[in-house]
Amino acid sequence: MGRRRSTVDGPTGLLLVDKPAGISSAAVVARVRRVFGGVKAGHTGTLDPFATGLLPLCLGEGTKLATYLTEADKTYEGVIRLGVTTDTLDRTGVVTATAPVPALDDARLDEVASAFRGQILQVPPAFSAIKRGGRPMYELARRGEAPELPPRPVRVDRLELTLLGPDRVSVAVDCSKGFYVRSLADEIGAQLGCGAMLEGLRRTRVGRLRIDDAISLTDLEADGGGEAASAAVLSLDEALGHMRRIEIGTSEAEALRLGRQSPLHRIAPGESGEKIRLAAGKELVAVAAFEGRFWVLERVFAAPMTLAPCPAGMFVLPPAVSQMEEEERNEANRRD
Repeated sequence: MGRRRSTVDGPTGLLLVDKPAGISSAAVVARVRRVFGGVKAGHTGTLDPFATGLLPLCLGEGTKLATYLTEADKTYEGVIRLGVTTDTLDRTGVVTATAPVPALDDARLDEVASAFRGQILQVPPAFSAIKRGGRPMYELARRGEAPELPPRPVRVDRLELTLLGPDRVSVAVDCSKGFYVRSLADEIGAQLGCGAMLEGLRRTRVGRLRIDDAISLTDLEADGGGEAASAAVLSLDEALGHMRRIEIGTSEAEALRLGRQSPLHRIAPGESGEKIRLAAGKELVAVAAFEGRFWVLERVFAAPMTLAPCPAGMFVLPPAVSQMEEEERNEANRRD
């Protein structure tokens, strides 16, 4: 008689977790997977271990959502300590320099902040997950081999600096993807001539998703995957609420899931690069993008299904490790 093995069942959608300090984003993913019995999961954007705040996790079929959420703008709040510089640009690193802090007031801080608002170029930190030659920069930085990265274009929609004391400043920033608050702290320290590092960081928004709607890891684990935990999972359709929604019928949903483009022909033209979500009732069916003069099917989501027990003598192979899961394993080692 052959072995019997069942597939991993569990929720599908988007779970908003309030990440605590002291653990990596990959560790949060691992703990959430245990809560839901091993469900496939991945995050949509790393938070450093010392940082806290909003960490959206894609579950089950929701792992297909990641590419649409990593592009979202974000909001961060934090504390910058002046007069101290570290190799990681934050409080977890080794102090590389100290300097006296000049007298500051709100006018001087606003003058500094104005230099970083709008479209700017920013140099990413050496201790980052960016890869060079297939190796994460943080691995090279540990050995003193990390090359200086070229500046990258980023956008800052809002930047507020508030004096908290003689050597500490609070920071609140609305920014585009790819923005590093650690680099901002370092650049502010250079502007003030005393050096600086990021002492604390909290992410409060990712696109339309807010920290107020997140569940703590403690509450999630206390519930053990029960009703409260499952209720915290947003549906696939809700997760993509920032996209224009097109309602379709059952037959159109079936056609799209078979890869047929014909249901897209009835949709009025959109703006170049626009993405829409197509849903049948409460079920997200697909995402389409407007390219040239036509809508093109970009991503299809499987229909919900009830898993029947495996017949005797059969077993189901476990799912292959996704690229997202592989990246999370690498990210877990970033500061270890």
